Amino acid sequence: MAAQDNTRPLQTCELRAMFCEHGLLDKADGSSKFAQGDTQVMAAAYGPVEVKLNKELIDRATLEVIFRPKIGIPGCSEKLVEGIIRNSCEPIVLTALHPRASLTIVVQVVQNSGSLLSCAVNAACLAMMDAGFPMRCMMCGITCAITEQDELVLDPTLEQERKATAVLTFVFDSVNQNLLTSSTKGSFDVDQYNKCLAASKAAMGNILAFYRQSVERKLSKVSEALILLSFT
Repeated sequence: MAAQDNTRPLQTCELRAMFCEHGLLDKADGSSKFAQGDTQVMAAAYGPVEVKLNKELIDRATLEVIFRPKIGIPGCSEKLVEGIIRNSCEPIVLTALHPRASLTIVVQVVQNSGSLLSCAVNAACLAMMDAGFPMRCMMCGITCAITEQDELVLDPTLEQERKATAVLTFVFDSVNQNLLTSSTKGSFDVDQYNKCLAASKAAMGNILAFYRQSVERKLSKVSEALILLSFT
C-alpha cells in the first residue's frame, strides 16, 4: 500500500493508490477492507435477516447503515455520514426482493488520512458485493478539494483538506454515471462545483476498474482453492 504523499502537486487529478481485501470477518455475510492512500475503512454487510417489528417494511427490506469512528462513540457527524451512505445505497440495492427483512452495512474507520467519506462509500459497495446483496449496479465515491488558488485536487489528503476552501464528495452509479448523492463543505460557486463534478466523474472509471480487479482476484483464489480440493 502506498504511503501518504503530501508533496503531490495541488493541481493533480490522480487518485492515491487503492488496496482491498475481501472476507476478513467470519461472522459477516460479506466484508471488505478498503484503502485509498493511508485512509483505511473496514465495512461489513449482513443480511437478509429478520428485522425488528418497528422497522419492518411490508414491500421491501429495511436498509440500515452504521458508521463508527476510529475511537469513541458515534456523534452527529457520524450520523450524517450514515445518512449519506444509506441514501447512496438505496437506489442501487434491490430491497424489493427481500420484503420484511433487514440489510445492514457497518462501516468502521481504521485510519483517516483524507477523503474519508468517499473511502467509506467504496468500502460499503465492496462489502455489499462480497455479501451478494442484490444490486442494480455498483456505486463509487470520489472526493475533490478546491484550493485557495482555485485548483482542484482529487482524492485529497487530510492536510490538503484542511488547507482547502471547499471539499466536495460525489457518489455515482456505475451504469449511467448518474449522481446519487453529494456532500459539500466550505465556500464555492456554481462553476467550481461543476468543475469538481466533471473531474470526479472522469476519474470514476479508475475506481470501477479497481473494483473489477479486486473481484477477479477473489474469484481466482476461490477457483484455485476448488481445484486443490478436487485433487485431495
